[in-house]
Amino acid sequence: MTDSARDRQWTTQQWFAAVLVAMVVLILGASAVGARALNRTAQVSNRLNDRISPARTVVVQLDDALRNQDTALRGYLLSGAPQFLDLYRESVAAEQAAATTLRGFLTAEPGPLAELAAVEDEAARWRAGIAEPALRTRDRGVAAAAFDPVRGRLATLDERLVTARAEGRAALGDARRLRDTVFLAAVTALLLLIGVITVLLRTTVVRPLRRLGAAARRVADGDFTHELTPDGPAEVTQLGRDVEAMRRRLVDALTVTQQARDELEQREAELSRSNADLEQFAYVASHDLQEPLRKVASFCQMLERRYAEALDDRAKQYIGFAVDGATRMQRLINDLLTFSRIGRVYDDEQPVDLNEVMDRVEETLAASIEETRARIVRPRLPVVAGDVTLLTMLWQNLLGNAIKFHRPEEPPVIEISATADGAGWSFAVSDNGIGIDPEYADKIFVIFQRLHPRDRYDGTGIGLAVCKKVIEHHGGVIELDPAYRDGARFVFTLPA
Repeated sequence: MTDSARDRQWTTQQWFAAVLVAMVVLILGASAVGARALNRTAQVSNRLNDRISPARTVVVQLDDALRNQDTALRGYLLSGAPQFLDLYRESVAAEQAAATTLRGFLTAEPGPLAELAAVEDEAARWRAGIAEPALRTRDRGVAAAAFDPVRGRLATLDERLVTARAEGRAALGDARRLRDTVFLAAVTALLLLIGVITVLLRTTVVRPLRRLGAAARRVADGDFTHELTPDGPAEVTQLGRDVEAMRRRLVDALTVTQQARDELEQREAELSRSNADLEQFAYVASHDLQEPLRKVASFCQMLERRYAEALDDRAKQYIGFAVDGATRMQRLINDLLTFSRIGRVYDDEQPVDLNEVMDRVEETLAASIEETRARIVRPRLPVVAGDVTLLTMLWQNLLGNAIKFHRPEEPPVIEISATADGAGWSFAVSDNGIGIDPEYADKIFVIFQRLHPRDRYDGTGIGLAVCKKVIEHHGGVIELDPAYRDGARFVFTLPA
């Protein structure tokens, strides 16, 4: 699909907006037509209920009033009784009242209104030409047929009202049918639009999303080469393009990761070979290299004992240098062998009670402690996770250094503290010795680095390097506290 075609795609919002506009137009149109139908129904119903039906009732009253006039006239002419005269007068008044009421109902009905006027005219002519003269002269010869035109006009008016009522009922039926048809059509159209929305939602949104989801799951299952081809509305298509871009980035990252993994495996193989070489070196260092050194030292000592009288002082000094060099070489080899075994040979992890470790360390350093009159102040120490041999080496080096580098004029005092620190413990070992200049804070942890000449302090300079490697092997850190000035203080952490 080209970019121009994608730009012409309707979005889901546009599709639903179009359907909603159609629904609004339909509802407004149906409401307008329905309102007209209801108005027409109301008009027809009001015409029947408010004008035609009451008018027919008044026509009956008008008919009674006119007939009573005729009856009263004949009764008075026959009997001369004054009550008939009163009935005549009352009937005339009732006729006028009924006509007035009927005229109010027939204001919007020109045909019946004209017939009412004709009835009134005919009744007035009958009274003026027949009834009034007969009442004055009491002429009994008045013909009964003289009242027939009034009856005829009144019958015509009633027929007009009956016809109007029939027409009104027919119009009311038509209006009701139109109203029902309009509302039924509106409901049907709304149901159709709801169906259109459902189909539109399914075809334009649900199906493209399902296809996109299936393609994404296929990629997630491991088929990273499967290319996504989204379709549907603009939003779904854009979402598919974003997922496809993410897939491509993942493929690129996977390629880079695979290359890095291959390089890592290659380096692991090289490291395995290096470890094998280190094992071989450790074996050679512990056996093949130390044996010649022992022989050199042993034969030099034998040479000194056997030919002591024949050797001058310089020769004896040279032999001492040779023995001392061989001995120091053995110590260096042993220390280097011990350093290489950290994390390789000694790699156990179990709960270690540091109180028991400290007891063993003090027993090992008992001679130095007694000689220097050292005092070790320690609290109740916690249980940590680690290798007991490595932790023994750690504390032995720390305490040994604190005793070794004490001030000549005062016995060493070593203070140990332990503080819970989150998921681990923070330790501090402080002494009152000669201290360490903060500028050498990093140098002292480097293997075989010494700050003092050998003739003043013995050792190979590996103790603190061993401490650092043991701490880091256990996941902690160790450093010199530069703010402590009364000696040296080492701060380190261990896991609980």
